[in-house]
Amino acid sequence: MLARFVNSLPHGLSQRLTRLYFQALVWNQRTSHSSQEHHQYKTMDIKILPALKDNYMYLIVDKTTQEAAIVDPVEPNTVLKAVQDQGVKLTKILTTHHHWDHAGGNEDLVKMLPDLQVYGGDDRIGAITHKIEHNSKFNIGNLNVLCLFTPCHTAGHICYFVTSPEESSDSAVFTGDTLFLGGCGRFFEGTAEQMHKALIDILGNLPEQTKVFCGHEYTLQNLKFAAYVEPKNEHIKSKIEWSHQQRHDGKPTVPSTILEEKQYNPFMRVTEKSVMEHAKRSDPIETMRTIRLEKDNFKV
Repeated sequence: MLARFVNSLPHGLSQRLTRLYFQALVWNQRTSHSSQEHHQYKTMDIKILPALKDNYMYLIVDKTTQEAAIVDPVEPNTVLKAVQDQGVKLTKILTTHHHWDHAGGNEDLVKMLPDLQVYGGDDRIGAITHKIEHNSKFNIGNLNVLCLFTPCHTAGHICYFVTSPEESSDSAVFTGDTLFLGGCGRFFEGTAEQMHKALIDILGNLPEQTKVFCGHEYTLQNLKFAAYVEPKNEHIKSKIEWSHQQRHDGKPTVPSTILEEKQYNPFMRVTEKSVMEHAKRSDPIETMRTIRLEKDNFKV
């Protein structure tokens, strides 16, 4: 309820309140919530950079040109250190949505590196230079970026699908607060119809081995709700066990894959009989609406 109230305030006021909230959390936080991890694929490298209480930023590097982009750089100093450590050239900021814990570092990072291009789908995003929409395309070095418009959590939310021109290369999608490992974002500015389109029609139609890099470390909370929805789902049980070990070791639970999400994420399984029976609904969109309302009030 508090989050909905803050998001209903005028943009400038809600951003200031959110900034103060997260700054207070960081001041009381002695260590990062997860270790940094470096995932190396055939044509791209992705460095996971934990931030704030449970956020993730991602440094995407084209291995051929060493050109890089950063997703949701809320902690600019952490980003700059990673760029220097990797010895890459940062040229772009990819902003998933306007909330401060994702876009709040844009203006400071642009002051540090004035030539940065800032991409996003919402005029409320700080320092934006390139307003994008569904199916907009650009490049990070030789890597291809396809923008996927997924409004619901916010009205201007964008996911970024990154691929290589080489056949059989890995692909990755950066989903912000639309798709989480085992869950989805709250419907702050949208509807169940929009989230159904985002998860089922858009993200659900990406290649199944696409790596999913989401905006927060919410995995265990999400999977506990998933187990409540589908208590007999063995994929959920095994993922919970694996996630507990990852968190015990201080490691991120990201990435997952589109295929895995279809196996254990109830919001990507709203067409499944077991999920509809739990929701007591026969329509996938009504099932989406019902289980999101349940999740909003679910106590872990």
